[in-house]
Amino acid sequence: MNRKQLDIVIIGLTITSSWGNGHATTFRSLVKELDKRGHKVTFLEHDKPWYAGNRDLPAPPYCQTHLYASVASLKEQFEEKVKNADMVIVGSYVPEGIEVGDWVNRTAKGVRAFYDIDTPVTIGKLVNGQCDYISKELIRQYNLYLSFAAGPVLDYLEKELGAQQALPLHCSVDPDLYYPEEDTERIYDLGYMGTYSDDRQPPLEKLMLDAARQWERGRFIVAGPQYPATVQWPSNVKRKEHLPPAEHCHFYNQQRFTQNITREDMIRMGYSPSVRLFEAAACGTPIISDYWDGLHTYFRFDEEILVSRSAEDTLRYLNGMPEDERKEIGERGRKVVLRYHTAAKRAEELEGYALDMLKPA
Repeated sequence: MNRKQLDIVIIGLTITSSWGNGHATTFRSLVKELDKRGHKVTFLEHDKPWYAGNRDLPAPPYCQTHLYASVASLKEQFEEKVKNADMVIVGSYVPEGIEVGDWVNRTAKGVRAFYDIDTPVTIGKLVNGQCDYISKELIRQYNLYLSFAAGPVLDYLEKELGAQQALPLHCSVDPDLYYPEEDTERIYDLGYMGTYSDDRQPPLEKLMLDAARQWERGRFIVAGPQYPATVQWPSNVKRKEHLPPAEHCHFYNQQRFTQNITREDMIRMGYSPSVRLFEAAACGTPIISDYWDGLHTYFRFDEEILVSRSAEDTLRYLNGMPEDERKEIGERGRKVVLRYHTAAKRAEELEGYALDMLKPA
């Protein structure tokens, strides 16, 4: 192998548990591909009780994973590792992330990067002075700000928040785990997977649940945790609690169409595709999405993705689209993802960023 083998340390929210978060699957697919490319990855995770009881991958086979009990123990046990690594990445939402990030920037000799898997949410928190895992002062210390969002936000990070360099590192999908299941019956007309949030619930009601109320013969499913008891589910909507990643692929393959709902902060920022978007597309399931700026730069409207602004739009797709057209849209969306948005592509991008920054001046 001609490329340099990188020693990478990632301090992230979690890689061991996918419960109630999208970080674990993002890190798993990225680290798996970094390992394939010959790099050595160490993942450090704060041992939290809500993840301890829901660890669906306690020992990832493609990296060394260590749980630390406190920031003090992190510093004591892994100072040399962090100091000598080629690249140290601190993720968003890491507990006590400001203290962790300050320590990393004082300790690490290699590239020091912040990986923001929640860029629009982070900026909203920073503006309101409510972010506890990154600060404006800390942003300036990192060599590199890796952002889930692209577009104008990258200029904002550099010009307004003082990032030394802001580059995109979108979420991705592992095509070994997400693919069309030819023999699976499409038993649902429309499905949605996502953890409950106050800002996502109104568009879910508007685009999907209202459509279910208007079409009583339709078959719908919503999967995800933390929905309050006050949600009034139509009788033709099946509910399923948390699905482990191993069941995501089959879930998408059971649907004729899948619904994408975007957080308010992501809509406001634009250019922020979610991991669920790429996972569904990789399964060949056509996506009905809400609209946000930049969506057209990832998928062509009406050819690779469908956009809905009302229950009537949703029902028009569900009831009016010929089966061959439905399949073609799903297949075209899948081709886009396999070309531009796989975990292998992201690992290649991250490797390139690191090697560029490690070049002698």
